Amino acid sequence: MTPEHKIASIRTIVETALKEDIGKGDLTSLACIEPNPMTAQIKAKCDGYLSGVKPVLIAFDIVDSANIIRPVKNDGDSFNTGDIIFEIEGFNQTVLTVERTALNFLGHLSGIASLTNQFVEKVKDTNCKILDTRKTTPGLRMLEKEAVTHGGGHNHRIGLFDMILIKDNHIASAGSISNAIKQTDQFLDTPDFRLQFDTTRDKIEIEVEVATTDQLAEAIDCGVMRLLLDNQSLDSLAAMVQKARAMNPAVMLEASGNVNLDTVASIAQTGVNYISIGALTHSAVSSDFTLLTHEG
Repeated sequence: MTPEHKIASIRTIVETALKEDIGKGDLTSLACIEPNPMTAQIKAKCDGYLSGVKPVLIAFDIVDSANIIRPVKNDGDSFNTGDIIFEIEGFNQTVLTVERTALNFLGHLSGIASLTNQFVEKVKDTNCKILDTRKTTPGLRMLEKEAVTHGGGHNHRIGLFDMILIKDNHIASAGSISNAIKQTDQFLDTPDFRLQFDTTRDKIEIEVEVATTDQLAEAIDCGVMRLLLDNQSLDSLAAMVQKARAMNPAVMLEASGNVNLDTVASIAQTGVNYISIGALTHSAVSSDFTLLTHEG
């Protein structure tokens, strides 16, 4: 996605959020205040890592392009309680109209970035990378996955279209890992694949979920270079890592399941390359921000 297309997509997301909140208009602001110049600041009420600058800027622009909003901090920056995040010059009615939508984006996305950074800090002494998953809020995946990167994490596949991840249900339907890989190879050689996905097989990474050491060996024997080790105990995970490295030291290993801030360091120390964590996007607590105004 080009930067232009990305901004256009974010704008569409923000337009939907504003329509949901404003509807026919901000009845309270229209009813009880006269339009006057206003200055305002968005301040942090907690510590964390920032994400959501773009949707905030777009929200203010959509509601009233005459409003001037200046970011004091950038996406990916750390912030502390009391820090100024944005300075605003505009008009009271429209600033108050956009306030909640802007703060909702900022709080939600900064919460994801902040939680991600906590996990990243836990594994900083290893070579393991923290990954997100597809467990995202419908319609907000692009912004939420970007928030993960602002916290120092990395993106797994964006959707179903940019990577092959053969999981347990695929294996059951195909009959075995070997059959699933064989059918995958055949499909990637077809003109239909190249036409539909507008790419070539060398651009598509293949990952296979394995639950046992036998499945792990079968996948590696099939030439798979990336394995997902899901819901393993620490002892089982360590044994699978050891077996995989003995068979092919170059194979990339991803752990998932049973991951929290208390367990992530121990999981990383088994030698896996990645740890994927759904909680980054589905369980992050929103960061708290406030908009403070001064008219005149």
